[in-house]
Amino acid sequence: MGSTSDKISGTANEVAGKARQGVGKAVDNKEMQVKGAVQEAKGKAEVAKGKAKDVVKNVVDGA
Repeated sequence: MGSTSDKISGTANEVAGKARQGVGKAVDNKEMQVKGAVQEAKGKAEVAKGKAKDVVKNVVDGA
């Protein structure tokens, strides 16, 4: 995936994870809260990966 698609996918996972955590809290479901936290963390990692790709591309383009 390209950097933009990584960032978009990551942001979507972050939002979905936060929503899942909220629903889990509302219905007192610990498993759903944990799965939401994991999904949110995955999203943050994807966004970071996209940003890292941008940095590498800028360094390579500048060389």
